[in-house]
Amino acid sequence: MTPSGHRRLILTRHAKSAWDDPATADHDRPLNGRGRRAALELGEWLHSRGYEPDQVLCSTAERTKETWTRMAAAPLEVTPKVEFVPALYHAAPDVMMKYLSKATGDCVLMIGHNPGIAEFAARLPARVPADPDFHRYPTGATLVVDFQIDRWSAIKAGSGSVLDFFVPSGRD
Repeated sequence: MTPSGHRRLILTRHAKSAWDDPATADHDRPLNGRGRRAALELGEWLHSRGYEPDQVLCSTAERTKETWTRMAAAPLEVTPKVEFVPALYHAAPDVMMKYLSKATGDCVLMIGHNPGIAEFAARLPARVPADPDFHRYPTGATLVVDFQIDRWSAIKAGSGSVLDFFVPSGRD
């Protein structure tokens, strides 16, 4: 739950994808076993901290959709509005900003791909996390940022306050 006059963004890179079939198109690659475990761990982590989105903006790639499905398997208090956005597939930061600025939720989860998502994550907060994994934004990396704005169209780069940064282990 976000306070009035605030918006929260949860920015997640998809979990680890499978590379075992070279004939599979990049867009169609699913998660591997580690990725499936990590996505579930992400959902449990978000829920345990009360970071529950009321809107999800997700790339249409199989690995991002599966990341969301597994994240949502954790017991959520809120049922978010989920939108699969073709333009978020390997999107640059300006495309992500365009879609975020049109968002209607108070707490938005965006699931995308590197390198764009790492660049976008670095642009948003006033100060980035000190975590050494932040700049490489490994699979499953998740940044939680609050903004003191009433609507997403008012978002500005460098204006967010980092609440959390997490990278799931994805281990058994």
